[in-house]
Amino acid sequence: MPDVALVVAGFAIGLVIGLTGVGGGSLMTPVLIFFFGIKAHLAVGTDLLFAAFTKLSGTVGLARRRMVPWNVVALLCAGSIPAALGALWLLRHLGPTSERVQHLMTTTLGAALLLTAASTLYKALAFSAKHQAPEQARRSESAATATQPRHWSLPVLLGAVIGTLVTFTSVGAGAIGVTVLLLVFPHLPLPRIIAADIAYAVPLTLVAGLGHASLGSVDWALLAQLLVGSLPGIWLGSRLVSRTPERLVRSALSLLLAFAGVKLVLI
Repeated sequence: MPDVALVVAGFAIGLVIGLTGVGGGSLMTPVLIFFFGIKAHLAVGTDLLFAAFTKLSGTVGLARRRMVPWNVVALLCAGSIPAALGALWLLRHLGPTSERVQHLMTTTLGAALLLTAASTLYKALAFSAKHQAPEQARRSESAATATQPRHWSLPVLLGAVIGTLVTFTSVGAGAIGVTVLLLVFPHLPLPRIIAADIAYAVPLTLVAGLGHASLGSVDWALLAQLLVGSLPGIWLGSRLVSRTPERLVRSALSLLLAFAGVKLVLI
């Protein structure tokens, strides 16, 4: 029998993902740790595959609409995938269940949540007005110009940072990734930035999640119950997003993430 509380938690987090676009790891991992008493390594590993499955469906839809800038995705993956593999090697070497690794995960997770809270609030307050440019101005940007980073090395280096962070905490490929893309690709329209963020998160979370599975850090029954709730939650949230005040929702979410981040850092 499925645990109703886990299904409800999956639905609620899926709803928030659909409403705000903030990655599930920012919410799912601390919820699993605080409310369900799941060990940090199991919460992170399970959530990584949760993110891979939920974002895969979004990527397919975006790809069909030709929204994904694949060269941007490739640059990010060039940094994030090797970094994820390196972080997995370190976890295997140290042992994912050791007390030192558990402390490292919770502390890093707390710091990642604080960064996510800051970037979520930054997007809500700063970028909402900046990226509401007239459609005609958007169309005047050529695709080649829009997908050029400030410097070619920036997406690779920042991708490596995010890849390491995601592997250790399952957090980073959502709100932090979007903020990085906004800064590195200033001419890329916001819908394509979101599409790139969702698309590159799929191979990153899949590689990191399967790596955690090889370490025994994935609870498959838990994953199935979370997906049962989250998929309809995301579907509903994506349809309610146009009716909710985005700035208010994101601001409230940033406060919740900051609270969870502080608690994890102080554990």
